[in-house]
Amino acid sequence: MDEHFDAIVIGMGPGGEVAASRLLAAGRRVAIIERELIGGECAYWACIPSKTLLRPTEARAEAAHTAGLTRPALNWPQIRDYRDYMIRHLDDTAQADGYRKQGATVIKGTARLAGTGRIDVNDQHLTADHILLATGSDANRPPIKGLDEVPVWTNREATTLTDIPERALIIGGSAVAAELGQFLARMGTRTTIVQRGPRLLGREEARLGEIAAEHLAADGIDIRLNTQARAARRDGADTVVELDDGTTVRTDVIVLGAGRTPRTRDLGLENVGIQTGPHGELTIDEHGRLADGLWALGDVTGVAMFTHVAKYQARIVTDAILGTPRPADYTGVPRVVFTEPEIAAVGLTTEQARHQGIDAVATELALADAIARPYTYQKDPSGTLGLIADRTRRTLIGAWAIAPQAGEWIHTATLAIRHHLPLDALTDTIAQFPTYNEAYAQAAAHLTRDLNR
Repeated sequence: MDEHFDAIVIGMGPGGEVAASRLLAAGRRVAIIERELIGGECAYWACIPSKTLLRPTEARAEAAHTAGLTRPALNWPQIRDYRDYMIRHLDDTAQADGYRKQGATVIKGTARLAGTGRIDVNDQHLTADHILLATGSDANRPPIKGLDEVPVWTNREATTLTDIPERALIIGGSAVAAELGQFLARMGTRTTIVQRGPRLLGREEARLGEIAAEHLAADGIDIRLNTQARAARRDGADTVVELDDGTTVRTDVIVLGAGRTPRTRDLGLENVGIQTGPHGELTIDEHGRLADGLWALGDVTGVAMFTHVAKYQARIVTDAILGTPRPADYTGVPRVVFTEPEIAAVGLTTEQARHQGIDAVATELALADAIARPYTYQKDPSGTLGLIADRTRRTLIGAWAIAPQAGEWIHTATLAIRHHLPLDALTDTIAQFPTYNEAYAQAAAHLTRDLNR
């Protein structure tokens, strides 16, 4: 006979974990199904290991920028060991036991929808009032001739590496490419980034991509813009990558940083009448619903594929299931690239605003010319803050920064954009001295002057 649950969560990455934990806390009978490790991509092969690996090279660079300090040595075995500790040595036993103690039925296996309210997993047949799909995404694999015949890393191999390669070629100009590129370069790898577009971080403000490229180039990274890899082949111990500009690059490994695709294959969507969108995503309504009793959240929805969005969507979905529905609002989702210095953005770019018919006004502030904090933080102070406003509404609609700890203080702009605060709220806020946050008042004042012209 089928075993029945109030809810079944398929995929236990951060979004699935939040959803399961909230439903369990509300007293619901929950089954959780995970084909790999509870914690998902973020915990084992993405956010946690990558930021753990980046921190030592960041701290080393910060020491070089700080008066009275000398640059410390990097100890790769110790860095690697701490990374392994942070990813639990790819062992989720404690997580599985933790959910069992909360009352969940934990099943390891690949689930498949078998009909409305029904799933098959291993040799079991389960039913539920609610099924939540949180299956995540996979790294894109570009159609490059010969790619299957040479060493290739996705984020998984890159964040669990055991030895630092002498040479690496990164395909793509995304956040993954920037972070892994800087990490490898600072660990001594001769690194090349090949980006088919005209700039790095192509979805962000053009100026931000330009400044980011300058910082990465200063680390010795060879950045090839408006260029694509055409073919790859082995030549002895080398991998040779042929580019469409007629040049070749010799490397030890190719690292893929060209985006991700929602993981919907073999879910049995045809058994419940669900079709995917143009990019393989599951198209949800404002509450995360696919159909009655069927929900989706996280990367599989294709909506702002970030861990923090998956966790937000989990709250939206479970609120609806628990009888307190509220629509999702994706205004002001922050985006951070954890390079050194950090890169952060939120809201619209100038180009996006104008495509939407918004009369946008932008300003850019060199932090060392405006506030004291850069000088207390670095002996060679730098950093830039950009703001974008709606001339008609006189509200902030976009912001970006590249500076120390930008990922922390971008949230001032996030709150302003999400809650449609007038620019006067920024100019009239009393910020702690000395902090990077002080820059908002000056940048907002510049915008206000431009708006009054």
